[in-house]
Amino acid sequence: MPYLLHDSKLRPPPLPQEARGTHSSGKAYQELKQECLRSGCLFEDPDFPANNASLFFSEKPPIPFLWKRPGDIVKDPKFILGGATRTDICQGDLGDCWLLAAIASLTLNEKTLARVVPLDQNFGPGYAGIFHFQFWQHNEWLDVVIDDRLPTFKDRLVFVHSAERNEFWSALLEKAYAKLNGSYEALKGGSTIEAMEDFTGGVGEMYEVKKAPNNFYEILEKALERSSMVGCSIDTSSAAESEARTPFGLIKGHAYSVTGIDEVSYRGQKVQLIRIRNPWGQVEWNGPWSDKMKFEDFKVHFDKVEICNLTPDALEDSTARKWESPGGDEHLSKDFFRYHASKARSKTYINLREVSDRFKLPPGDYILVPTTFEPHQEADFCLRIFSEKKAITEDLDENVAIDLPEPPNPTPSPQETEEEKQFRALFEQISGKDMEVDAEELEYILNTVLKNTKDIKFKKLSLISCRNIISLMDKIFLQFDFDKSGSMSSYELRSALKAAGYQLNNYLLQLIVLRYSDEQFQIDFDDFLNCLVRLENASRVFQALSVKDKDFINLNIGERTVCVTAAFHSSCHFTTAKAVAIKHFVPRLKEEIFKACLLSGYVITQEANSQFDLRVTSTLATFGKKGS
Repeated sequence: MPYLLHDSKLRPPPLPQEARGTHSSGKAYQELKQECLRSGCLFEDPDFPANNASLFFSEKPPIPFLWKRPGDIVKDPKFILGGATRTDICQGDLGDCWLLAAIASLTLNEKTLARVVPLDQNFGPGYAGIFHFQFWQHNEWLDVVIDDRLPTFKDRLVFVHSAERNEFWSALLEKAYAKLNGSYEALKGGSTIEAMEDFTGGVGEMYEVKKAPNNFYEILEKALERSSMVGCSIDTSSAAESEARTPFGLIKGHAYSVTGIDEVSYRGQKVQLIRIRNPWGQVEWNGPWSDKMKFEDFKVHFDKVEICNLTPDALEDSTARKWESPGGDEHLSKDFFRYHASKARSKTYINLREVSDRFKLPPGDYILVPTTFEPHQEADFCLRIFSEKKAITEDLDENVAIDLPEPPNPTPSPQETEEEKQFRALFEQISGKDMEVDAEELEYILNTVLKNTKDIKFKKLSLISCRNIISLMDKIFLQFDFDKSGSMSSYELRSALKAAGYQLNNYLLQLIVLRYSDEQFQIDFDDFLNCLVRLENASRVFQALSVKDKDFINLNIGERTVCVTAAFHSSCHFTTAKAVAIKHFVPRLKEEIFKACLLSGYVITQEANSQFDLRVTSTLATFGKKGS
């Protein structure tokens, strides 16, 4: 059974969620349909217009297509005629046999089909020229709205069509999937397993038939019993072999769907049979047992099998929680893997959307390490774990730990650079005999010297920063600016803070990035210094108020030092990008606002504190409107 990453606390089971609308207007299918019915106009989709841009992006149509609605093609159009079956799918002039193989498998499960193809659609009463279909992508269900204008030539559909000329569900489904991918041309050549996953939210597996396990027949049998979707294909050795026909009527480089598997008795012996379907609706296996084939013949002639396993939660949105890792995780050295041998691992890195594998492991505690081929590849990903028995999964976040050693005395370099000589001369000129400067003088010196440096990117050091520098000055910024960009990314920030003695969990690091970064989520030298100073101040305040061996403090109303409104109104400059990011934290922000304000370094009086709740609610409401 499946287990997603989740909190160890007991939580109620997630409720099924409606598919998220994707139309640019922000309106859902029913709302758009009602608008058309009130106006008496048929729906025309501006997001996927009836022109060549929706057909091809790299070439012109080979023939002039006319976009027509089903009612303009036949007199009595039907959405589904006599039930949706695999025989309703015939391939047109587009090379999307991989998609059709997935659609054919989709028809074998009525519940799965009804999720992708809502059945309460027709060309009868309430018809408004608008249809919708639902697909699973990036761990959520999406609702794709289209109009029913289809590309035709001489009153015949150019692409996918049904064997019955007045049935249109398969053609409209193909159009919705083309819209999801950008154009019809985007469907030329693809992976059957990806289409199956988009239709079900299931987990895909790929087998090389010649290397399949001994119980491969049982694997396929169980998969079909559980309504999993199965496809197969024959490899090609060159482009010339693409769609070449074998002597037994099979097509190379072509996607087939597996629609059945069975064992029968024949002349006193058990014979294992498998049924495959060509999306073309013709050109089938012409060997023994046609139109089925013996499983032994199947293993000889086919090279690849793809299985999309349906999960108990495949038709629902049941994500237990999100796993967030700001700035990436700590880089694991070679020594880590040298002393912690892996018990199982996926195959070599491959350019596929999903990677899955089966492992047999003894009971125990395991660490799962997701990786990318190149470092610092930022992306969202969904990790799903299926186990025969219940397994508990947890996010191994770091505990917050602060180490504040006394700052070391700087050792002079053996030979000064020209920049250091310039700095020393200017310092001696301004500091005088006592060799001391105040914050205003330090501001002038640093801005004069640093404005010509290429190592650090900044606009101007503020007086507040210079005051902070007098108390705390560190070379960590340049040390951990790995790409020498003059600013620090969230990846570099995690390492820099750890070197400075601040081990923070993901949530606190997210708050720091949102507080101190610019629109590109980069942190310049000035903000990095302010961040260090305020972290130290917050840490020392916490240490002063904490009880020994306790990782929390209790505050009375006089000790409660928070200032949310100042942090929002006078200090934080929100860009559109940061507004979108921060809106994600609004539900949790009010609960943990004390942490955020300590990091910002603000203090308010007891009088101001009495208006805290009202001001927070007002600020967040206003901010939500601005960021939307």
